[in-house]
Amino acid sequence: MKEKNKKLKMSSKGKKLFKMYVFGVMAFTLTVGTSMTVLAADDPMAVVNNLSNFIFGLIRAIGMILLGFGIVQVGLSLKSHDPSQRANGFLTVAGGIIITFAKEILNMITG
Repeated sequence: MKEKNKKLKMSSKGKKLFKMYVFGVMAFTLTVGTSMTVLAADDPMAVVNNLSNFIFGLIRAIGMILLGFGIVQVGLSLKSHDPSQRANGFLTVAGGIIITFAKEILNMITG
């Protein structure tokens, strides 16, 4: 059996929005990755805090990517009228929001 490669057709406006989203995620990731450095200091707690800030920055970037992917999924499900894909999209958006704000949520819980 011969399988055909099917490509997702996107309008020029959709392509432009997708390119802007990808550029924004890349810019955010590069900004977070370059602005936070983990340096050794005399105070061991300073080292732990720097490492913690760096790791939470990476987690925030992953959360933003998931959030964007969930929004795209919801948009595609609205276009194709697929309720299961819509539910998955909303769950991905909710997960992306929770992951993005994980540090703030933990700070609220611990006080």
